[in-house]
Amino acid sequence: MALNDAATLVIGSGNYLTAPVGTEMPSDLLTPLSPWEAVGHTSLEEIFSITSEGGEATTIGSLQNKSLRTKYSARTETMSLTLQQFDVPALKLYYGSNATVLPDGTVGVPTDPIPTSCAFLAVFVDGENHFAFYAPKAEVYRSDDLSFGDTESLAGLPLGVKPMPYGANNWSYAITPLGGAAATGATAGTPGAFTPAGSTAPFDIADLDTVTASPSTAWSTGQYVVLGDGSHAFWDGDSFEAGEAL
Repeated sequence: MALNDAATLVIGSGNYLTAPVGTEMPSDLLTPLSPWEAVGHTSLEEIFSITSEGGEATTIGSLQNKSLRTKYSARTETMSLTLQQFDVPALKLYYGSNATVLPDGTVGVPTDPIPTSCAFLAVFVDGENHFAFYAPKAEVYRSDDLSFGDTESLAGLPLGVKPMPYGANNWSYAITPLGGAAATGATAGTPGAFTPAGSTAPFDIADLDTVTASPSTAWSTGQYVVLGDGSHAFWDGDSFEAGEAL
């Protein structure tokens, strides 16, 4: 993998937003428009974390080879942040979407809470760079018990966000890579180039499924493009194949 200074990240600021389930990721991550709404003030110290459960490896063998294959169990992940507002929307995220606002304005904590279902977006800004996590469907609920530790810092509501597959997606959340926009085209050459100019090359041949070849006919002998992992690929007129055109 090549060194890419533009792909490093130092978080300067950030924001967390929710929208109705299925809302697409905004085209402008720095100024997302309605229906995206910020969740409010969040912790400066405990910015963001992801924990996971599952993914245990099981070795499957045969009589001839006792370590023939490895099978992994499903993995679920939880994104964590600390919300530092105690208004009604924040309390409903923490205590459950079915928390009731009582006649006197207080919020009743439900005995059988229901997580908030929504689309979720976390955006982190580093100068001119920005980096985001996007889940078209997620469940938001408390991730830890409430605790007020001192009188010197802002109190917080620890939230957990569980991304979930949406519709026919085979993924639960997406991450925006740093170092340039993803390439959408590949032009034949020795080597060829990815377009638009300055875009990030697909890492391996499996990532070429969204890239359009130019020309669309089979590339000439010896032509290829260089992928992010250093390997070569070429267009045979029907699909991208490993190596150089024959």
